Amino acid sequence: MAARSYSIALAGNPNVGKSTLFNALTGARQHTGNWPGKTVEKKEGRTLIDGREVLVVDLPGTYSLAACSIEEVIARDFIVQEQPDAVVIVADAANLERNLYLALQILELGAPAVLALNMADTARARGLRIDTEALSAALGGAPVIETVGSRGVGIDALKAAIARCASRPSRVPFALDYGAQLEAEIAALADQSAADPALSARYSPRWLALRLLEGDASVPVSAELRAAASAAAERLAAALGDDAELLIADARYAFIGRAVARAVTHTSADVSPSERADRIITHRIWGLPIFLGLMWLVFQFTANVSAPLLDWVDGVVTGPVARWAAALLGAGGLGGTWVESLAVDGVIAGVGGVLVFVPVLMTLYLAIAVLEDSGYMARAAFVMDRVMRALGLHGKSFLPLLVGFGCNVPAVYATRTLENERDRKLTGFLATFMSCGARLPVYVAFGAAFFGAQAGQLTFGLYLLGIGAALLTGLAFSRLIYRNQPAQPFVLELPPYRWPRPRGVARQVWARTRSFIYNAGTIILACAVVIWLLLALPASLDLRAFNAVEPEDSVFGTTSQLIAPALAPAGFGDWRAAGSLISGVIAKEVVIGTMSQVYSAEAPDDDPDAATPTLLEDIGEIARSLGEAIVLTAQEAINIVPRTVNVIPGVKLPEADLLGAGDKGAEDTTALGTALRGAFTPLSAVAFLVFVLLYVPCMATVGAMRQEFGGRWALYQIGYTLLLAWAAAVIVYQGGLLLGLGA
Repeated sequence: MAARSYSIALAGNPNVGKSTLFNALTGARQHTGNWPGKTVEKKEGRTLIDGREVLVVDLPGTYSLAACSIEEVIARDFIVQEQPDAVVIVADAANLERNLYLALQILELGAPAVLALNMADTARARGLRIDTEALSAALGGAPVIETVGSRGVGIDALKAAIARCASRPSRVPFALDYGAQLEAEIAALADQSAADPALSARYSPRWLALRLLEGDASVPVSAELRAAASAAAERLAAALGDDAELLIADARYAFIGRAVARAVTHTSADVSPSERADRIITHRIWGLPIFLGLMWLVFQFTANVSAPLLDWVDGVVTGPVARWAAALLGAGGLGGTWVESLAVDGVIAGVGGVLVFVPVLMTLYLAIAVLEDSGYMARAAFVMDRVMRALGLHGKSFLPLLVGFGCNVPAVYATRTLENERDRKLTGFLATFMSCGARLPVYVAFGAAFFGAQAGQLTFGLYLLGIGAALLTGLAFSRLIYRNQPAQPFVLELPPYRWPRPRGVARQVWARTRSFIYNAGTIILACAVVIWLLLALPASLDLRAFNAVEPEDSVFGTTSQLIAPALAPAGFGDWRAAGSLISGVIAKEVVIGTMSQVYSAEAPDDDPDAATPTLLEDIGEIARSLGEAIVLTAQEAINIVPRTVNVIPGVKLPEADLLGAGDKGAEDTTALGTALRGAFTPLSAVAFLVFVLLYVPCMATVGAMRQEFGGRWALYQIGYTLLLAWAAAVIVYQGGLLLGLGA
């Protein structure tokens, strides 16, 4: 008979390597979703321990079980109500004293627990030696295992400890001695709660007494028991001169201090490398220029290094793939029909036009993953704290804004980590100005078409403009709407710097890229089909002209023409641009998909006399152009250095030219790029990008805003962003004309 399966939970503070340990335990057998009724991410995975299948649940990172945040409530309720067979408490071995507070709370719950001292290599590098046996004895015999999750060190020992812990019969909860007066009140409340069979079956009476004395209002108890707890807290405050919650916390920290003093030996008093680096990276003067310099490099890397692969993918999609699809349909007797038009001009032009930008997004996701895994992102929030305080916010509000560079939807949900309702609303409002990954294809398409190798500077400027719009909006709101409401205190843990782990970085890049490809296969595909249908359907609704109507006379074209005049002052009062912006409200990626469709619908057919390449010729050309794209990608990576240095006036370093193509290597030769150069000027292109940056976020973000802050707040956001985007685009275009930049 198969051995019984069981479940374990991973709990720990943020930035202790809990996710790394989770990955080391479960490998690829993972599932990610949300906790029931919550928007906090839920991660589950499975592993084998002693032949048993084990469900591993990664609880949200939290500093305590005080139930002051959604994450704390989830972690506590899962341990109390689901009663996993074991709880693995992950602690940072180099910051043991702080991490043990959560461990002590979990042990007091009575949960069977194993303490994993993760990042043990970092602790040893700092001159710390931990006596695991002494620490285990201090914690009531709970197993203590040293691990290095990023390298798989200690995983086998951890699994063995989990197996022993899970198979152990019920154990007596760890009980810390809080002193005579506290213990008397705890015992009285525990006896009163034990008298209620339903309550004592759900909670440990002693743990419940502690929670009530700490003022936890989230635990459902009778009015009589809560009144007794309030009276006990008042007696303790009168007798000992402090709140019961503070007295309990002091007793725990005193115990932790004694345990650490016995178990930890310091062999070196040197300052850690991370602390030395932070003296420069988080410096009050140099910190902000370093942050901006890193962002500059990221967008140079994103916009330019990925450009050759972008051109290659575009050439494959609009060339061989489109020809092969047309040939297959022609062989089936569908050539020249609306079915061919739907497949080639609808699906391939729309979805393919967006998938072309997968190399760009993978490059951005790679850069962000490296910065996150190295520990820099927390420093960015610290550096931006002074800037955020000008808005009445604090550095913690910058973390959701950073999330917004990937996607605005989780950025809105990330505001739940903020305790203050006013901070949550304002931060969520500002997060939509962060240029999400979906806007990046639009920036890159226009940047490559009009600015070539300078596209990185354009992208960097747009990202800075988004931050600037957020700062000015926040400043106005804090002065007009939230007057006399000072920012909350800011506490942030800075994790140690680490070399990014290739496997972890690759996993992050793939997860984000997979999400983008999934959208292309669902939302963008649906939009492409709908837009093709609207382009094929005449405005007169005469079905005899279906798929034979001029684009401007279609339902899509005539609808777009109604809006186009309002955009004329901004320099792009063309129905095709207006229609692309309308579809972009659904998802910003659709802007490029729509442009690929509407411009391809008007593009002249290829030379009918030109010979159609054979299948082997197509395959050979794909391979040849891929090799060329790889070489040009390396060239663009090399040229980041001279292009960055050449920003300095009077400096002109030579750039690499590996294929001898000169400036032609930087030219945009995509079909869409050619069409854009015929429809926009460089100035109107910049104004269009400013509008895309600032106008209404995608419907998913609007839905998240409505869910979090209410429908009225979401409507305010829609109206404000539309007005701001139009005004900013008009200022850019008209101002450029006055300066003589309209050519």
